[in-house]
Amino acid sequence: MSKRSMTLTIERTPLTVEMDGKSLQVEVLGIRLPFARKPADLGDMCPTGNDLVYITETRQMSPEEFDAFAMNSMKSRDWLSGKGGYVGEARLCVEIHAPGRPYLYVDPSGSDYARYVGRLG
Repeated sequence: MSKRSMTLTIERTPLTVEMDGKSLQVEVLGIRLPFARKPADLGDMCPTGNDLVYITETRQMSPEEFDAFAMNSMKSRDWLSGKGGYVGEARLCVEIHAPGRPYLYVDPSGSDYARYVGRLG
């Protein structure tokens, strides 16, 4: 049996939003995603909702870094501290990606761990 692959293109649109009196540059993900609340790892994800995603930054990881993150998403991480939250109907998210892994959209909602996680792939 031969392997087949598929490539999907999801639109990302630049946008400036106002938050706490400051302008913030984001990219709007072209689809809405369900988010899991406080998943211990990717296997613990029971996503709910259908949220609009505003990407505030993208963090590239090696597959090993991604796997360590995904196996313990509740761990404190300085690079998540103070980020995330809601603007209107959208979650402010850090996009996380590594080669051969799904895309994760993390909204720490001001914390330093992955409080809300959406997955694509």
